[in-house]
Amino acid sequence: MSLEAYLRNLHASPRESGPSDWQVDWEDAPLKYKLYRGLPAVPLCAEAPLALAGRSTPASPDLTRIGHMLWYMYGLTQFSQVYVPESMSPGLNSMHLHRRFVPSGGGLYPNELYVYLKIDGAPEGVYHYDAAHHRLLLLRQGNFDPYMERALGNRCKMRSCFAAIFISTVFWKNYYKYNQLAYRLQGLDTGALIGQTLEVADRFGFACGLCYQFLDRAVHRLLGLAGEEESVYAIIPLSTEPADDWFLDGGRDESDVRAAELSRELDPIRPVVLERSRNKKPYPMLVRMNEASMLERSGVFRQVAPEPQADSALRAVYLPRTGVPVGDLADKCRRRQSPEAGFVMSRPPGARVGGMLQEAAARRFRSDLDAAPGVPASRVQLYGCFTHVEGVPDGAYRYDPDVHALRRLNPGDHRADLQRGMYLDNVNLFQVPICLHVAGPQHFYKAELGYRGYRIQQMEAGLLIQRLLLAASSLGMGGRPLLGFDSATCDALYRFDPQGKTCLIQLPVGSYRPSARLEGGLRT
Repeated sequence: MSLEAYLRNLHASPRESGPSDWQVDWEDAPLKYKLYRGLPAVPLCAEAPLALAGRSTPASPDLTRIGHMLWYMYGLTQFSQVYVPESMSPGLNSMHLHRRFVPSGGGLYPNELYVYLKIDGAPEGVYHYDAAHHRLLLLRQGNFDPYMERALGNRCKMRSCFAAIFISTVFWKNYYKYNQLAYRLQGLDTGALIGQTLEVADRFGFACGLCYQFLDRAVHRLLGLAGEEESVYAIIPLSTEPADDWFLDGGRDESDVRAAELSRELDPIRPVVLERSRNKKPYPMLVRMNEASMLERSGVFRQVAPEPQADSALRAVYLPRTGVPVGDLADKCRRRQSPEAGFVMSRPPGARVGGMLQEAAARRFRSDLDAAPGVPASRVQLYGCFTHVEGVPDGAYRYDPDVHALRRLNPGDHRADLQRGMYLDNVNLFQVPICLHVAGPQHFYKAELGYRGYRIQQMEAGLLIQRLLLAASSLGMGGRPLLGFDSATCDALYRFDPQGKTCLIQLPVGSYRPSARLEGGLRT
């Protein structure tokens, strides 16, 4: 199968992207966190603060603050036991889950965090964040500022940064359940983790940059990763200085750094990893897509502007500007829920819904795709079908963040069409007042970014979804990210055909009844 056909099937026919006889071997499931053996460990403080109500301004980062930040980003935060209907997972009556503050398809958490750290209290070097034990494991000791700067295409002054977060994806961790659909899920899950990482770092007072483009093989050599099993999807440098002073500083250096040449500067490392799965099935298409997405030289790094919107003349519902609330991020994280059958119909005020959209769409970071100087912009857009929302006539809309308005594309109640487009009956959309869709160009900027553009688009969609979920939780509402929907049905609701857009992910949002589960927080 060609890569083009593979991506088309993932989007248009997710149910048919894998073999029809695929059987999930629950007994041979992989661990949901990576465990290294025999590496030097740096323990982290587990007494995380209960509230993150404002933006702190630390004079300098310390190991205690780093530990708290990593826990809020991707630590194990909750243990729960949930009942699983026989129709959804035959033979599986209940599931024991270790939850985190970010959503993940099936609760599988395919991502891992690595940290390049330069602070007092820990040896300078590259670490893996061991979420199972809340500690850092030293992979490679030393200062790698020049190496990292070249791996990022000389677009970032690593000497001005005290750390860099690497977000990777372990392919088998959700391929064992979702087969080919895992590739799409991995991008979305990574995006949700990026959104959480940026939000947490901001609350701890650190300036962030987001790098989608880097020399993959050089980064894998630094971390000791096998690219056919695990691949870095994003790098987030952190600094106490304003990002304008150190991020996207490249451009004057016209040298074309090669991944192969840069990798030879480091000796390979092969740390021992504990594997639970005894029968790992091959995933050749994921490996092919990852290989096709890799960047071998910095000369191909690009900046991509979002496409202009052409519906400014449509009838609009202008929402009251209330300002973007800060709120308590810790409370939002704890209250975030992903209901299924528990949605209960309500009539939310339009002003509060507008506040949720405004909070989610506000961008306080810059990525390496954004032109500099300039206002950071999103390459994905937010659409939604609204029913029984006070002050908003029923219909399908595009949210316009520039003027804080909903631009009506298709009037009426569209819940019947949305429900018919669902592949599973796990959510009753007639009980949901807001059904949001993150959309983007069908071509996923392939001309500028190649096949890497697909996973970047999925990450940007996941990032926006996480911000929506946090904003919804502050209103006492829950959201359920869904891929089990017919994108063609939703595209027709928004009349996307002439624009070449498509819906990437669906998010019903509304009031809900808590599900029956046994749960407890994992915090000392």
